[in-house]
Amino acid sequence: MRGIGPFLKDAWQLSRPYFMTSDEKWSARGLLLSVVAINLMLVGLHVVLSYWRREFYNTLQDKNWSAFLDLLFWYRNTESGLLPGFCEVAAVLIALSVYSVYLNQLLQIRWRRWLTRQFLTEWLADRAYYNISLTADRAAVGTDNPDQRIAEDLRDFCRMTLTLSLELLSNIVSLGSFVGILWGLSGAIEAFGIPIPGYMVWVALAYAVVGTTLTHLVGRPLSVLNFRQQRVEADFRYALVRIRENMESIALYRGEQEEGVTLRQRFAEVIGNWHQIMTRTKLLNSLVNGYAQIAIIFPIVVAAPRYFAGDMQLGGLMQTVGAFGSVQQSLSWFVESYAQLAEWRAIVERLATFDRAIVKARAESNGGFTVAGAPDGSVHLDDVTMSLPDGTKLLDGANIQFTAGHSVVITGRTGSGKSTLFRVLAGIWPFGHGAIRIPPNAFFLPQRPYIPLGTLRHVITYPNAVESFSQEDVARALTDAGLPQLVCRLDSDDNWPQRLSGGEQQRVALARALLAKPDWIFLDEATASLDPAAEADLYAVLKERLPQATLVSIAHRPSVAAFHDQKLIFARAEGSAGTLVAALANPAVPGE
Repeated sequence: MRGIGPFLKDAWQLSRPYFMTSDEKWSARGLLLSVVAINLMLVGLHVVLSYWRREFYNTLQDKNWSAFLDLLFWYRNTESGLLPGFCEVAAVLIALSVYSVYLNQLLQIRWRRWLTRQFLTEWLADRAYYNISLTADRAAVGTDNPDQRIAEDLRDFCRMTLTLSLELLSNIVSLGSFVGILWGLSGAIEAFGIPIPGYMVWVALAYAVVGTTLTHLVGRPLSVLNFRQQRVEADFRYALVRIRENMESIALYRGEQEEGVTLRQRFAEVIGNWHQIMTRTKLLNSLVNGYAQIAIIFPIVVAAPRYFAGDMQLGGLMQTVGAFGSVQQSLSWFVESYAQLAEWRAIVERLATFDRAIVKARAESNGGFTVAGAPDGSVHLDDVTMSLPDGTKLLDGANIQFTAGHSVVITGRTGSGKSTLFRVLAGIWPFGHGAIRIPPNAFFLPQRPYIPLGTLRHVITYPNAVESFSQEDVARALTDAGLPQLVCRLDSDDNWPQRLSGGEQQRVALARALLAKPDWIFLDEATASLDPAAEADLYAVLKERLPQATLVSIAHRPSVAAFHDQKLIFARAEGSAGTLVAALANPAVPGE
């Protein structure tokens, strides 16, 4: 965990944009000022109730029935001034309390909405989400469980920031209001012959200082434990999601036992860290509850000598006890809120580190590569050095050109770097340097297509909007891709990632290419899940429907070469940079 200074700076950096620079800043400020004003009015009403309580108990001591009814239902002129009846104060107090919570929640959800949009925009921009996933260190700070940070941590940050800051403000105002009352009521006391005015104020201060110090010493480890708990909970949840996403593969492997071992191991981390939190919380609660119970009787014991000496009435004693409680509670806010503060600090740390990881990932979105358009319509890689995240070079200073109208198939041993070259051509690989010039109308098909949630029509037209294509165009693309049986289900919202087989998913990806009609199509084993005959059929469809498109395919099967004009072999020895070697594009030539 970072120091208190950097932590508060992080909290301010996360909070400032919404209230200072966002498009919602005026409504946000208005809501915040309304909530603050209501909380200040609530403090004022508690001050009024302090004086009301004194008069009410004096009325009980004097057995004054008329004053008793006035103070309950109407109003009464007293030595403290005109006091409203309890019913009037309670009605206003209830209304303010209700709207304090309502407006607070309204501000929370608006703030969370804005923050979520901002984080999503930043996370998705410049492929930050992708670059973060490429980190070689799983324990890298700020890169784990982005879903939890966006969905849960932002929610808790807005809620706890508003709650804790408003509580702090209310306690500061309450302290300022009741210190004067307590100072005047407590009088002076002599200690070792020295008169101490407002002695109960000093007693409350000393009581709070002792409690705060002990609470901090006992509760300090909670920040680190809460930070880790959020991580292990998210890791366990992610493991469960992975099973849901890969049910069929697990079932085919009969991998239930191994998955059970993994889940139990991850859950054991949840339980182990939770037990540490429980132990530390038990110690903290013992201190906090003991502190709170003593605070109930402590002011009465301290003020009792003056009451029994006849220096104050029962009402004065009860007002003194109430004022002492308010002062002590305000001074003890840190004690009472320590567990929440520890949790809030962990949340701020997670969001701040995630934000810094996004900024770093965006800055490194293209690494040392420069990506630009190609005026001649061809694809150029100039002085390209391509590396793995650990620094291993796959290409070193390579100069490659793919000419428009001349399709190319790239083969090579598994792990040689073919798929990494595919990512470099797509402009998403950040490790390396060099210049990439590529026409804008290019379409990339990975081996494992992405199948989004939603209707089948949305799945087919992705990443374009559904309304970008007509019913006839979508139906024709599906039919040409070999999925005519799905045309009738275009508007069906199903679990398509699970419903479609691997081969069907690759056919869906090819249907997208048929709809997009690009000038260049890059395929990274995009038909590997199909049998050779189906693969040949789909390449034939691409050639027929998109005669203007130039194909660049990464493939292992020799039969794919028949649909290309040139063949390149990615040759790379272990531990050294590779090269692309030209070969005959002939299906009779064995594929590497």
